[in-house]
Amino acid sequence: MSVELDVFVGNTTIMDKEVYQLWLNGYTVNDAVKVRIEGGVMEECEASAEVLLSDTMDQYRTFQMCERLLHHPAKLANQLLFQIPPDRQAMLIERYYAFDDSFVREVLGKKLSKGTKKDLDDVSTKTGITLKSCRRQFDNFKRVFKVVEELKGPLVENIRQHFLLPDQLARDYAAIVFFANNRFETGKKKLQYLTFQDFAFCAGQLINNWTLGAVGKTNNMMEDMDVDLDKEFLQDLKDLKILITDKDLLDQHKSLVCNALRGKTNVFNEMEANFKNLSRGLVNIAAKLINAKDVRDFFIDLVEKFIEPCRSDKWTSIDMNLYLTHYTNSAHILDTFKHHAVWTRYMGVIKSCILRMYHD
Repeated sequence: MSVELDVFVGNTTIMDKEVYQLWLNGYTVNDAVKVRIEGGVMEECEASAEVLLSDTMDQYRTFQMCERLLHHPAKLANQLLFQIPPDRQAMLIERYYAFDDSFVREVLGKKLSKGTKKDLDDVSTKTGITLKSCRRQFDNFKRVFKVVEELKGPLVENIRQHFLLPDQLARDYAAIVFFANNRFETGKKKLQYLTFQDFAFCAGQLINNWTLGAVGKTNNMMEDMDVDLDKEFLQDLKDLKILITDKDLLDQHKSLVCNALRGKTNVFNEMEANFKNLSRGLVNIAAKLINAKDVRDFFIDLVEKFIEPCRSDKWTSIDMNLYLTHYTNSAHILDTFKHHAVWTRYMGVIKSCILRMYHD
């Protein structure tokens, strides 16, 4: 009995994007087959369940063999085992290093250690993300952190070059590395309304303005330029206390700000009544940042000492922007205030972060 077979021979590795995503999401082969069947692939390709199972298993094996290369993305382009076109390589890398915002929100600011990894069962249950996917994402964070920890120069650029990630994903990883290094508190109940992208935006502001790399201080090569905060700047922030300890200066500052705001907002009375408390809150945050614990509490302090009082007085985002603009600018008019550069560098970041964090 003769049997006719159609045979196709090629050397390009076939990788289905949908199956790859199912593998990344931690689906078992059988669960992945069910998803593919429900998606109508059998009718589309006129394939049997057995063929679909075989195809899925084959692709899973290919992905597992590629995984060690994905840990070092530059190796993917230079290896000879798999013939993968450049655009497909880029897709494999980007998707492998992509992460779920709900997952990163649970581990952001925590130490990327075995202790945190042990808690991933709970994170998986809470987020609905498979444990396998949680582990992949966590291991990716840890891998990027370890590699860039040894490098000098711009954090985002180092991540982009070593892991071949697109710009936005590299920036997100830079935020994760920055938060892990400085151990910012993000898990408190009062911070739960903030998304990962809120924190990532603030991380970008801090990296670009408050680190050693932000001011080009490259003479001490022992420092991680974009990861560590500029300690000299943090020390200088103590000088801002004069704005709240000198009564005449505090009164003068209040007068200038209130004169600028009068008639421009519906919450002027509240702004005027709370000026001194709000100013003390912001200046005291600045003065304490030289201490590692207070750096960790930076976001909770912003919420408790500034954002919550304004929210309870029903400020809008427009009110907040108006107040912070005049609050910042008016300090430069004060006769006896001399710390203009430090004030500008501090309040530029504070204003940007508060406006991002203030959801009215």
